[in-house]
Amino acid sequence: MKIRLLSATLLLLILSSCNNHTKICKHHSTAVKMKEINCSYTIENITHRSFIAVDTSFDKKRPIVLIVPEWWGLNNYVKNRAIQLAKLGYVAMAVDLYGEGKIATNVEEAMQYSTPFYQNSVFAKERFDAAIAEIKKLSEADTNEIAAIGYCFGGSMVLNFAKMGEDLKGVVSFHGGLKGVPADKELLKAKILVCHGLNDQFVSPAEVTGFKKEMDSIHANYFFKTYEGATHAFTNPDATEWGKKFKLPIAYNAAADSSSWSEMNKFFTTIFK
Repeated sequence: MKIRLLSATLLLLILSSCNNHTKICKHHSTAVKMKEINCSYTIENITHRSFIAVDTSFDKKRPIVLIVPEWWGLNNYVKNRAIQLAKLGYVAMAVDLYGEGKIATNVEEAMQYSTPFYQNSVFAKERFDAAIAEIKKLSEADTNEIAAIGYCFGGSMVLNFAKMGEDLKGVVSFHGGLKGVPADKELLKAKILVCHGLNDQFVSPAEVTGFKKEMDSIHANYFFKTYEGATHAFTNPDATEWGKKFKLPIAYNAAADSSSWSEMNKFFTTIFK
């Protein structure tokens, strides 16, 4: 009995000793050793501070998934998404597209930070390319198996990068804008999954129709999933509070969040070997 009690106490001490850099969790029946890396790299004298999560308990290389944040920037929400993806067996990077780790605290700042990337897709892709180059340096990364996901602003960005010919297996847009750069069948390599809330007031039905027509016109390999009752930003638990604070038509929808994440998981099984 004393031995059992001592073993249980020791296990509790090990679990409680987790810190922000290495965390021991449970992933099904296998121990997860989560390594979190704050990586810095410089582009045109601007330091970008992206966040990488990887489960070091895996003994083989695994696919890369990059995450482009909402227009708020690289906050804890998108970092937690990277950790979730790492637990699923991916090398995940939450991308600091803005640089200097900037996080908007209000709508005005968010518009100021994001507008240059909407206006200049080449400028945006250069920064995304730098992020890819950085995460490819990890020994755990399978550099031939790369995908990207994005939320709101980030969803628009990953769709643009795919249409511009980025060498990705696939991209997933969660409640992202659908206009972006024109699609070109000679450039598009990635499969596409769009997860869209039917109550999204930032993306009009006409925009949805136009996107589908454009994809169909080049015979793109894409999937378009819709969620009843879901607004813009439906995957973010903070969206309801921010919607009230900034008078925006956004809200969290737990059912749509869960369903779209499952769709992403299924999508990844089709694009990765």
